[in-house]
Amino acid sequence: MKLRYKILNSLLLLIGVAIVSLAVALSYDAPCEPVPAVASGEQTMKAVRYYCYGSTDVLEYADVAKPSPAADEVLIKVHTAAVNPLDWHFLHGTPYFMRVMSGLGKPADSGLGVDLAGTVEAVGSNVTRFKLGDDVFGGGSGAYAEYVIAREEGPRVLKPANVSFEQAATVGVAGITALQALRDKGKLQPGQQVLINGASGGVGTFAVQIAKSMGAEVTGVCSTRNVEMVRSIGADHVIDYKKDDYTEGDERYDLIIDMVGNHSLSNNRKVLTPDGILVMVGGSTGNWLSALAGPLKAMIYSKFVGQQFVMILAKLNPEDLAIIGDMIAAGAVTPVIDRRYPLSEVASALEYSEKGHARGKIIIEVN
Repeated sequence: MKLRYKILNSLLLLIGVAIVSLAVALSYDAPCEPVPAVASGEQTMKAVRYYCYGSTDVLEYADVAKPSPAADEVLIKVHTAAVNPLDWHFLHGTPYFMRVMSGLGKPADSGLGVDLAGTVEAVGSNVTRFKLGDDVFGGGSGAYAEYVIAREEGPRVLKPANVSFEQAATVGVAGITALQALRDKGKLQPGQQVLINGASGGVGTFAVQIAKSMGAEVTGVCSTRNVEMVRSIGADHVIDYKKDDYTEGDERYDLIIDMVGNHSLSNNRKVLTPDGILVMVGGSTGNWLSALAGPLKAMIYSKFVGQQFVMILAKLNPEDLAIIGDMIAAGAVTPVIDRRYPLSEVASALEYSEKGHARGKIIIEVN
């Protein structure tokens, strides 16, 4: 018996050491490195880079080597990029578990920014989807730069001629998240009642308009200063959360898209129809396991009630980008743009985004 206890205690000790070691490795911030020197005679471009995790103080607006495409890649001259909360999560390296993908101690990729719109300037020898001069939009790693290298087979499509580069740059993460939350996770059908909590933000402004185009009756929840804007983009009803709490109302919704997470699952359940769905966009706050608390609670809660509580992480793909691009071209969706910043002021744009008060999207003007 004593031997058994000793073995058990040893195993527990090993597990504890492993957990502590993993926590230390994940939360460790390596010192910042200088911007790599550009070789003599090499072409350069302006770009925003970060070589360590931290605040916007670690961002470098610098001259870096201009990339050249490999056989299956294209070189895109970036005209506009857009800011997403994803960007400052990568900048901070939080929640810590995301560093398993983004890099332990320091970023594995020094480029920042995902959403872009631009023009194909060079193509690799095996590329057939795009040609020189094509205007494209979608996702691209390191979008806060004058040029971006991207694989031919990736989340980028041709830009409709009557859609501006600025409008196209907004689509990526926000537009795709809204579409997939409504269509795939929410199973939205014409005539259903849908509530968008956080209707004035990047995802919210897309969600209101896409839900309307799908034939839903839409209620938007936002602050007082955004009521008229949310109504102007098509919401049938608007709730000012500073005056009213939607979970205390009499209306019942077939679908709730929640970007805010300021109400408990039980309170949201009260205003869902018996087979209604709540789609959570983004996780809880926190650097450790608390970031997963909301999704885990939702998964467990759904096992015991008739309604569904689900989480969404958008998957960028060419097909959905094209769908939203066509919506914008047809006038069914009009991207809402709050502020514009030059490439040299990405730090200010990220700081404004992190405050959580942006109305629609924040644009980075590159070229």
